[in-house]
Amino acid sequence: MPIAAATIEAGPLLLSVAAMAVFFCVAMAAAWLAQRRTGKSGWADVAWTFGLGAAGAFLALAPLGDAPHPFRQGLVAALAVAWALRLGVHILKRTLSGGEDPRYRQFALEWGDAFARRLFWFLQLQAVCGLFLALTVLAAAHDPVPHLRWSDALGLAVLVIAIVGEGVADAQLVRFRADPGGEGRVCDTGLWGLSRHPNYFFQWLGWIAYPVIALDLSGAYPWGWLALTGPVFMYWLLVHVSGIPPLEAHMLRSRGDAYRAYQARVNAFFPGPPSKETAP
Repeated sequence: MPIAAATIEAGPLLLSVAAMAVFFCVAMAAAWLAQRRTGKSGWADVAWTFGLGAAGAFLALAPLGDAPHPFRQGLVAALAVAWALRLGVHILKRTLSGGEDPRYRQFALEWGDAFARRLFWFLQLQAVCGLFLALTVLAAAHDPVPHLRWSDALGLAVLVIAIVGEGVADAQLVRFRADPGGEGRVCDTGLWGLSRHPNYFFQWLGWIAYPVIALDLSGAYPWGWLALTGPVFMYWLLVHVSGIPPLEAHMLRSRGDAYRAYQARVNAFFPGPPSKETAP
């Protein structure tokens, strides 16, 4: 009996991925134009988030010559859309209200007159990263097991927890910033007292849902192992590249010793109890 992975045909797969590559590149080019017209770089994150949700849902539902469980396809597509809507709407509101991501402000300072040109190619690179992550969604949706398993329910639970956790972290930060007494201080209440970047942690946690759904330890679905690349890649991006490093550099410039004390007291990524030795 042939393994399930062999039923995914190369032609439909390559055509679907190519279509999403073009879509993502056009979406990020549109975000670049919006930034040039409005001066708000937040449009880049809005386009990337909604684009990733759309690409993930499309690849989850795409006919690839296989015979996946239709409910599993719909479930995985819905998970991708739910994640994108929650985060995308949050970033959209922040962008429309005039908020600017400090990472892009720093890019403008560092790149100087080359900012527009370098930003365009930086956003195209983000499109490539987003497409790579969408393959994780594809791998989970096209698992051909003909019946639903406990792992499908567990994957759903993981993503729900991730969406709720990220939403709570974002709401806590919004309330802190709206408090006049928070000027010049560091948000260290609620989830922000357990992790310096709880929103990033829960964003990463959401990507764990896809390998939970996709992995088949029996070896009948080798494509399922592709789903592991999503959380691994997202962790690398958030912790070592475009997430924590530039944001913490900004916070050290703007908050100084207050943020250094926060760094010594609270874990950077994974939530945990604060250090009692350095707690105020």
